[in-house]
Amino acid sequence: MLKELNKDFKETAIGLIPEDWEVKKLREVSKNRNSSLSINNLLDNNGKYVLYGAGGFLKRIDFYEEDEKYISIIKDGAGVGRVFLCDEFSSILGTMSYIKPINNNISLHYLYFLYQTINFEKYITGSTIPHIYFSSYSLKKIPLPPLPEQQKIAEILTAWDIAINTSKLALEELIKQKKWLAYNLLFNRNADNLLPLSKLLIRVKNSFTPDPQKYYKQIGIRSHTKGIFYKEEVSGLSLGNKSVFHIEPNCFILNIVFAWEHAIAKTTLNEVGMIASHRFPMFKPVTDKLDLDYLLHFFKSQKGKDLLGLASPGGAGRNKTLGQSEFLKLKIPVPNIEEQKIIAEILDKADEEILLYKEKITNLQLQKKGLMQQLLTGKVRVKI
Repeated sequence: MLKELNKDFKETAIGLIPEDWEVKKLREVSKNRNSSLSINNLLDNNGKYVLYGAGGFLKRIDFYEEDEKYISIIKDGAGVGRVFLCDEFSSILGTMSYIKPINNNISLHYLYFLYQTINFEKYITGSTIPHIYFSSYSLKKIPLPPLPEQQKIAEILTAWDIAINTSKLALEELIKQKKWLAYNLLFNRNADNLLPLSKLLIRVKNSFTPDPQKYYKQIGIRSHTKGIFYKEEVSGLSLGNKSVFHIEPNCFILNIVFAWEHAIAKTTLNEVGMIASHRFPMFKPVTDKLDLDYLLHFFKSQKGKDLLGLASPGGAGRNKTLGQSEFLKLKIPVPNIEEQKIIAEILDKADEEILLYKEKITNLQLQKKGLMQQLLTGKVRVKI
């Protein structure tokens, strides 16, 4: 299906490409239509879409037909430069540009993969709201093979997209299953057996005075349960009188400033020798009463996040600081220690499966990117 060629190439403005390929500007192979802002999509008596604005009838646009396919690109605001393939008519949005092949000698799907390779950041204008103009990036030169080869390249890359999207759907199902498991294992079975954290946790305080001549590595905690990260080393002199603590392994730790945003984690042997400020309190479970992994899974759940929010009064951001006394008043369901460990093991396995699928998707995306680079430059040719 694929073959690698080392000859029959020609030098062009965009580098070496096969002899039978052409160099074109995007504007020579595609046309763009921006949508009007604040519009409604309506059908007239002939089944064509017409556009209406606040001032009444604007115009009928044959460019968009109900069964038409096109490429859409976010041209304003968040996500600017993201490229989508629309295989059927969808709502017209004011923040999108709509791209079509300029004639029947250009494959829509080949064009879609070409547009994915554009670095739109180079074409962004506007300091407050980022914006890209077709008139700017349409001057970019691109390689264009004959139509049959365009179609074959698009067919191969579409197969990779299908594999990626199938894996993403499977991942979504796994995440749903994990949430269902967590809800049933953590809450349904033990809803009446609640204990306050003050009876289950012991605060760990390994405070010390930094040596001005030494350097220390500090930790931080990412929001959304993404774990611990390591900061650059700092000198003891720069810490001054700052209240700092040695990290102890196997503790539940959280960032009091962003606990409401799920900034929680578990310390390990990897963090031994590192330090944290007073904003990162650590707690050890009471032996035979609470399993650390069970506790972590509980607070990773939506219910756990909600409780952290309740213990973090105030407005938003840095004004929503966790009250540690309020935190210790929180009540959680507590089955016997053996059942806690079993629950934690089940949820750990679910997390492992989710992680494997995430890695699979990442690998597929990297493989597709490498394949695109080979196919869209003609370094690897397809058999027609």
